[in-house]
Amino acid sequence: MIDIFTTGGTIDKVYFDALSEYQIGATALPDMLAENNVFVAHRVTQLMRKDSLELTDADRAAIHQAVAASDADKILVTHGTDTMVQTGCGLADIKGKTIVLTGAMQPATLRNSDAEFNVGFALAAVQTLPHGVYIAMNGEVFDPATTAKDRSAHRFVSK
Repeated sequence: MIDIFTTGGTIDKVYFDALSEYQIGATALPDMLAENNVFVAHRVTQLMRKDSLELTDADRAAIHQAVAASDADKILVTHGTDTMVQTGCGLADIKGKTIVLTGAMQPATLRNSDAEFNVGFALAAVQTLPHGVYIAMNGEVFDPATTAKDRSAHRFVSK
């Protein structure tokens, strides 16, 4: 069983026409997984709908609590990319689980989004990596303790 916790972020942004801007909507994960014929046992829980820049210490504590309390030892967390590293570092004290955070640089609803690839890659990573906390983005796996988002290159890098 893989527990998937969604927190919002760009991956779940939808175009809100009345304001001509994007807002965090209902998670796209259940539809994305169904459309891509993902049959590995999983359950999706939407923890919150926030841009990662708006996450508070209380939000991070709620993520930590959900991950720690899960009876699954494989956890996937979808998260906004701006503070994904911070949340990943905050989960490092949870032992006996493989925890993978992923997200997207473009909303899943856009044709040129990296969301589907990143989720698929993260699903493979959470099933094959040893226990620990990881970030899986754009075909690479990172240790949150030694990773940074390179905003100008639109990717994560080891520091």
